[in-house]
Amino acid sequence: MNVMENDSIDQMNALWKAQRPDLDPSALEVVGRVIVIAQYLERSVNAALEPFGLSLGQFDILATLRRQGPKGRMTPTQLMKSVMLSSGGMTNRLDRLEEAGWIRREADPEDRRGVVVGLTEKGRDLIDVSTQARFEEAKKSLPPVSDKEMNELVSSLRKWLKQLTENRFSR
Repeated sequence: MNVMENDSIDQMNALWKAQRPDLDPSALEVVGRVIVIAQYLERSVNAALEPFGLSLGQFDILATLRRQGPKGRMTPTQLMKSVMLSSGGMTNRLDRLEEAGWIRREADPEDRRGVVVGLTEKGRDLIDVSTQARFEEAKKSLPPVSDKEMNELVSSLRKWLKQLTENRFSR
């Protein structure tokens, strides 16, 4: 490998090999890089959403509701599962989104004890314009690879995500 191609994960693994030759850090060739890439991507997404007054977590909830269609409403439990938050975290985010006027909570017509969450007109307008910025940011963040390499990357990541998701729910 050319020295110019080394990155922080290569350097970290070399140090581990020197200090703990009994351990095999090779899994970090992928896992370590994915974690570091995720950190960079999260910062990039938050920067793209900042002009709209949104965090990635808030965007995720609004986008999840928007994908449900014109009358897109979901229960807090459905939202919680969709964006993988705890109930406390979901309540906190929903409170903030409601205070901003982007969502509303209403009685669930199918369950008198339940609540459904829906976008307000203000929330729908915000998510529509911020989604365009989010998609543009995502496109700019992609690596410079060929279509074939991108298809292989997508396929590998899909397989990995599916395996992790299935393992998470089978424990």
